Amino acid sequence: MNCPHCQTSRVSSLQRKTSLGYEMFRCKRCRRTFNERTDTPFNFIEVPTDIIFQVLFCRVRYKLSYRDVAEFFLLRGFQFTHETVRFWEERFLPEFTEQIRRKRKGKVGKVWLVDETFVKVHGQWCYLYRGIDEDGNLVDVRLSKTRDMAGTKAFFAQAIGLHEDAPEKVATDGLASYPRAIEEELGKEVRHEVRPCTANPVEQSHRRIKHRYYPTLGFGEFEAAQRFCRAVDEAGNFLRAQSQMAGFVCLSDRRQKFMKGVEELGTLFQTA
Repeated sequence: MNCPHCQTSRVSSLQRKTSLGYEMFRCKRCRRTFNERTDTPFNFIEVPTDIIFQVLFCRVRYKLSYRDVAEFFLLRGFQFTHETVRFWEERFLPEFTEQIRRKRKGKVGKVWLVDETFVKVHGQWCYLYRGIDEDGNLVDVRLSKTRDMAGTKAFFAQAIGLHEDAPEKVATDGLASYPRAIEEELGKEVRHEVRPCTANPVEQSHRRIKHRYYPTLGFGEFEAAQRFCRAVDEAGNFLRAQSQMAGFVCLSDRRQKFMKGVEELGTLFQTA
């Protein structure tokens, strides 16, 4: 481990640890002491890093409010307020989400199924653009204050910026802004197909965010809503057990993949 102050590798391990159990070191060049979390975003947080990850994971995975999460971890012996949970979510969740996005960059099929759903923010309806591929993998998600040409083009620009390669076909519900937005952002060679709601699987995939959104009774701020919706979809997609949309996975395999996925998410979080 290199010294975070002078970047030298001449460090020695001390025979003591921090109050949270992290190893301590001393630099032989600048003579300064440091621990495993020094020079990381978690340095001055008074709980272990893995607990912060578990708090945020509970928020985006399960139907728990800030207060519910704080009470749950009180049972485990960690005392913090619901405002602390809110602060951690605001500070750490965006970068954690970006780590997941970078990991899945380009890993998407050639047929995109796109739709938009409603989310209430500060008493006003906003529009959550979402896209999946033919296997059910997440293409991208973006919250917009408007359901018009600007919002549609912004979604496709964000999606192509992540995956770089344009799809061969995009299926939508026929919103008037889609054909032009697809042509200008994805290219004229990309085919546009209009499907009814009953024939577009993306309609059913809205359930993930809807199940997490309904208990909140709406969001108070647009930035918080955008941050939360993106994290819910990215984490849910990362933990998908099926490799195909209608694939069957037995319970034992599902649990094994879930535990492996959570372990990988924990590693990503600590490197965010």
